[in-house]
Amino acid sequence: MKVEFRRILCATDLSEFSNHAVSYAVALAKQFEAKLYLCNVIDLPMVTVHGAAYAYPEDYTENLKEDTLRSLETLVGQQVSDWEAIVTSGPVAATISDLVDEYRIDLAVAATHGRSGFKRLIIGSVTERLIRTISCPILVVNPPDGKQGAETIQRSGFKNILVGCDFSPDSNNALEYGFSLAQEFQSVLHLVHVIEPVVYREVFLPDGFLDEVHTNLDLKLGEELETLVPEEAKNWCDIRTTCVAGKPYDELTRYAKDHGVDLIIMGVRGRSLMETMLLGATTGRVIRRAVCPVLSVGPLKPTGDIG
Repeated sequence: MKVEFRRILCATDLSEFSNHAVSYAVALAKQFEAKLYLCNVIDLPMVTVHGAAYAYPEDYTENLKEDTLRSLETLVGQQVSDWEAIVTSGPVAATISDLVDEYRIDLAVAATHGRSGFKRLIIGSVTERLIRTISCPILVVNPPDGKQGAETIQRSGFKNILVGCDFSPDSNNALEYGFSLAQEFQSVLHLVHVIEPVVYREVFLPDGFLDEVHTNLDLKLGEELETLVPEEAKNWCDIRTTCVAGKPYDELTRYAKDHGVDLIIMGVRGRSLMETMLLGATTGRVIRRAVCPVLSVGPLKPTGDIG
């Protein structure tokens, strides 16, 4: 499968963190020669006076949209020739999901932190809803750590890509994107499976039993990881398969940091690894701890409509 991002939507609230995501979106739009849609969702709370709720005046909202539009134009400048600004209002997650469908977006990009409605984008129910319902992959960008960022991607692309593998169809979808992006950027591709250890009372087990089980399981799962790699893929990228033991969010983020990974790819649903990684509080843990962007991939589009 060849991934071609032809339409990229980046959501920003114009905060410093959020604008960092814009830089990634611009870099990817250039790489894939894609059209960039830069989106700002205005989520104005209702005004309450003496117990009665009032909406903001229409002229106030329109003036706010015009100011936002000018800010978006300044933000992009001459970096990308084929782009469009979208300024609208409504609930953040639902509005972004609707825009993705309306504009047939192939990739959404958003930051982990920001002001107003976007401060909820990654931490809390809005993120879970967006990741589970959005009809395209979403790249979640963390604040820069001073070592890597969008500028690095513009110069050399993603050089080390990690895919979490639990052998489910959903993690296999993420793997498809991993192979394609590794080919696009000539990356080292790390396929990592996390074994979650089962805790037993030592009194019931002979000495060395768990060590032997772990060794055998590690060998077996390592062989299974190798079967996921198409033979031709070895011709255009360096593929490394690894099994580690522990909590998925701990082990994947630790592995990413230790090996200089600049992109983590995860399936939205799955058993064991993916399910614990992307559902509930673990999602926030993975994203907060990651030192690089995280690409969340849902079920693949029908053949012939990818990208």
